[in-house]
Amino acid sequence: MVRRSRRASLVPRLAGPLNGPILRSRWSLPVYAFFVAFAIVMVMVTDPYSGAFADANTAPNHWAETTVGQTLATGSGSGSTIDRGVFGSHAAPPKAVAGPPSAAIPDPGSAQAIALGILTSQGMGADQYSCLVSLWNRESHWRVNAENPDGAYGIPQALPGSKMAAFGADWQTSASTQILWGLSYIKGRYATPCGAWAHSQSTGWY
Repeated sequence: MVRRSRRASLVPRLAGPLNGPILRSRWSLPVYAFFVAFAIVMVMVTDPYSGAFADANTAPNHWAETTVGQTLATGSGSGSTIDRGVFGSHAAPPKAVAGPPSAAIPDPGSAQAIALGILTSQGMGADQYSCLVSLWNRESHWRVNAENPDGAYGIPQALPGSKMAAFGADWQTSASTQILWGLSYIKGRYATPCGAWAHSQSTGWY
C-alpha cells in the first residue's frame, strides 16, 4: 500500500468551494492587508494634512495671535512685521522727503546775497537760506520785476504787489524791500523759509 504524501492530499481540497479552509488560512491575511492599505491611502488622498503633524506644537504657526492684536509674518526674512493693534495698523514709517539742494554762495550785491545777510542777522542758517533760494527760484527766479497775469509781483510774488509798499516806496524796483516783505510774510505764516518750502512742495504754492 502506497502512502499518499501530504502535498498530494491537498489537491482535491483546492478544487473545493471558495470558503474552504485553505482559502481562509492562506488568502485571508493578504486580502485583509490590502483593504487596510487601501483605506489608509484613501484617507491620505481625501485629507492630505491628517497626521501630517504630530501635535499642535510642531505645526507651523503662520498667524501669531495675542490679546491685543495680530502679527502677520511678512516672509521677507528681515524680521519686519505689520502689527494690527487695538487702535489700528502700524507700518514702517515713510521715508523722509529730501530737502532742497544746498544753495551756492551768492554774488555780492545780488538779491540772494541780500537775503542771506538778512537771514543771518535773524539767526537763521544755511539750511533756511537753501530753502528760500529754492522757494523763490520757483516763484520768480529772484527777479524784482517778475509779474504774473493774476497780479502777483516781485521776488516773493506778493499779491497784489502793492502790499510791499508797507516796507518801502521803492517796492517795485528794490530787492531789499521785496525780500524784507517776503520774509515777514513767511515768518507770520510758516515760521521759517523751510516751512514755506515744504508747503510749496506739497501744494504748489505758499
